[in-house]
Amino acid sequence: MKKAFTLIELMISIMILSMLMLFLYKSYSDLNRSNSSYTEAVKKLQRDALVKKTLYLDLLMASKKRMIIQNIDREFDLVSFETKHSLHRRINPFVAYIIKDGILYRLESLLQVTSIDINRDIAFDVDKIAKVKKFKLFGTRDNKKEFYLLDMRLENKEDILLKIRLLN
Repeated sequence: MKKAFTLIELMISIMILSMLMLFLYKSYSDLNRSNSSYTEAVKKLQRDALVKKTLYLDLLMASKKRMIIQNIDREFDLVSFETKHSLHRRINPFVAYIIKDGILYRLESLLQVTSIDINRDIAFDVDKIAKVKKFKLFGTRDNKKEFYLLDMRLENKEDILLKIRLLN
């Protein structure tokens, strides 16, 4: 009658256990790699959604009386307006979107920016939005309904086309 395992039985069981551990480690490694890539993709989508939300809320709460749209060239406009939406806790700030070296910047200040040559007396906060190929804002000519169409083409990302009706 046998009461213990033989050496061969122990070696076979250790071999099977080590093979199982190897497969489990490989699966765990692949899971970590896929989780990190999905986390990166989700962060990118959240950044893109934040850009769209900021543009939308800025224009939605803008005052049509203080809206300035200047054509810089065929692809870019300088857009400046007063809005009730603030990222930097200002009351009814002026927001300007300007392009410098292919990068769209959002300027928020208490005074309106009317040209790319910004006066040094204006204190403002700058937010880098994205690298852009095109940033154009088109307004309607109908005084009863104030609609704006924003055409924004980002580098290596989805294009943004927003139709916005001002609340003010």
